[in-house]
Amino acid sequence: MSTMRAGLLLAAMTGLFMAVGYLIGAQQGMFIAFVLALGMNAFAYWNSDKMVLSMYGAKPVDRNSAPQFYALIERLAARAQLPMPRVYIMDNPQPNAFATGRDPEHAAVAATTGLLAMLDERELAGVMAHELAHVRNRDTLIMTITATLAGAIGMLANFAMFMGRGNNRNNPLGPLGGILVMILAPIAAMLVQMAISRTREYGADEGGAAISGDPAALASALAKIEHGARHVPNNAAEANPATAHMFIINPLSGRGADNLFATHPSTANRIARLRTMGGAPAEPSDSGPWGPAAIVQPSRPSGAPRRPRPRGPWG
Repeated sequence: MSTMRAGLLLAAMTGLFMAVGYLIGAQQGMFIAFVLALGMNAFAYWNSDKMVLSMYGAKPVDRNSAPQFYALIERLAARAQLPMPRVYIMDNPQPNAFATGRDPEHAAVAATTGLLAMLDERELAGVMAHELAHVRNRDTLIMTITATLAGAIGMLANFAMFMGRGNNRNNPLGPLGGILVMILAPIAAMLVQMAISRTREYGADEGGAAISGDPAALASALAKIEHGARHVPNNAAEANPATAHMFIINPLSGRGADNLFATHPSTANRIARLRTMGGAPAEPSDSGPWGPAAIVQPSRPSGAPRRPRPRGPWG
């Protein structure tokens, strides 16, 4: 099923790429776009993970440079029966994470410094288990191919706009073709991204909860990450919006509405599903054993002065 989904995605994105080429330059443009699409597909399969990690300035870490974080990934990978992925940290204040790689043998997981500083160990385990579920489900190939080709389609649309190819005599629709390319091509690529992203996130939440054995911790982490994404900008993601669907929470806005133009399913819906998996009521409550107060507030003797919250082993 994963191979079939990847093949359908490649076909859809290649067809869209060729359609854009046809609107720009008729049959000649379509042929050129087809050749470019073949090259982009090959590049995406072998190198898109490296490109995405480079976009976000992700730095590799090991058991010496980040011993506790690395050991956490080792334990989770063993529970998921996966090869040990490459581990990266992004110097970014927004709490977020993603996975990439063409298959489990060539996978990588990355977390931001903002995520490591914000979450406790249980919550961090839930988030990274979610990313390893993407690896196990082979979502990472689909995610990286989509990001690469969607970005290429956007660049092709910009090329049509800035080079004025809509007025070229080879364009079958004349100026109208250029307008259609500029407007419809990025929207079509975005819709493909969203259709893929919204279905895979629910599956990764379920898989991540099974790997970590703690759906309540993942639910708590999602609430914190969404709040952080709303208030902390991710400049690298804003510069590369085609990669937004790869993150556990939308890095561009953090909005969670389940609508046509959402890159991720509703965070509230995801939390409700996770709480149900853990045997808790679907309606979140701050007063329960996994509520925010129980997670972030340390106990202290009555009358003792309040001390600043420690950053923990991840920050």
